[in-house]
Amino acid sequence: MTKVKDKSALVLDGNVVKVRLMAERQALKSMVHVDWLRFTVRLRNAPPFLTDQRATSTSVWDEGYRLNKLLSLINELPDHERDVCGQAAELADRVCMALGFEFNRGAEMGKGHDFYKRRWPLHRNGAEVGWVGFGAASDSPRQRAQAESLHVNLYGVACTFAEHGWAERMARIIDDLDGKITRADLALDFFDGLSGGIERVLEEWRAGLCDNYGHRPVLRDINWAKGCSRSLYLGSKEAGKETNIYEKGDQLFGEKIGSKWLRFELRYGNKFRVLDTDLLRRPSDFFAGASEWHAAILREAGDVAVPEQIHITPQPALMSVKAECVRNALWTLESAAPSIALAFQYLDDDQFLELVTHKKKPKRLASFSHADLTEAYSEAFSQFVVPRSGPVAMSLQ
Repeated sequence: MTKVKDKSALVLDGNVVKVRLMAERQALKSMVHVDWLRFTVRLRNAPPFLTDQRATSTSVWDEGYRLNKLLSLINELPDHERDVCGQAAELADRVCMALGFEFNRGAEMGKGHDFYKRRWPLHRNGAEVGWVGFGAASDSPRQRAQAESLHVNLYGVACTFAEHGWAERMARIIDDLDGKITRADLALDFFDGLSGGIERVLEEWRAGLCDNYGHRPVLRDINWAKGCSRSLYLGSKEAGKETNIYEKGDQLFGEKIGSKWLRFELRYGNKFRVLDTDLLRRPSDFFAGASEWHAAILREAGDVAVPEQIHITPQPALMSVKAECVRNALWTLESAAPSIALAFQYLDDDQFLELVTHKKKPKRLASFSHADLTEAYSEAFSQFVVPRSGPVAMSLQ
């Protein structure tokens, strides 16, 4: 009996999700839905605690009770944690206001996630649908830097059941507080199925239709041999751009129902990219900007968009080449330098040139251009070697 009840509830939830998503399409005139959002705010930019802009609830008594409860919890913390706890609560209240009247900050703090020490849970109907993290879980240098920030994580269910226009309101909060989006998922649903199904996606990837600037995204699959509840992942989280194409109907209704609902979920991370808040205002444009293949899928869904690309930022690439050059310089000085010195001393010019020219780059440096290496490699060696004047230094240049 329990299994039947759970299955009925699952089907009902799936139908409710579909109705909510279809209503959002109608209201916002956009086929693409923001399905997950994470952003970080520096403490110095976060809202101060107990301002006149605090959220109001259904009654003065209720708000007074919640405020007293909050103050009681804060007073139990060490002095250095009280202000940040209050700021996190204030941000949590603002986020809930943007999501809609069904959302509220939990009355009790919870253990933190993702290396944050504590969190304020965000609730809808008593269930946690997100959180605001604060405080550092350790005293490491990286954690001390993280302690200077607040982090908001909104699950897919929060994004689905938020009031229409929530993403625009959240974009304003992020802009006002100079926050940084660290993850945003953009979902495109084919409720009645895609022509050719998920098998077609695999064939298009094999044919190179999913390639972007000549690069074929990495592919992995889940449950392919099973034949249901299947997923295809194109790209990778590590690269900050991944598309998950999966049988959403099987997930929501169960495999025996035979739903054709297929979802394309483009997941952007801030690794190598800066995620603009316009992504929340115009999700269809940014979905179409992921590649020509994404734009074609969106057109098939009936949405007209102006493709907006999120370019890879050059700074991390520059940092990468410098880091690899430093690594290679250290290895050369610590391991290879005695052998190179011996060869330089005992080989004639032609023999020595034969040894050091026309060689492939080390594997870790092979992907970097000559221009990248020209500056970075010299700079790496300058950290460990003080040039000497005189004939030896001249002969080595």
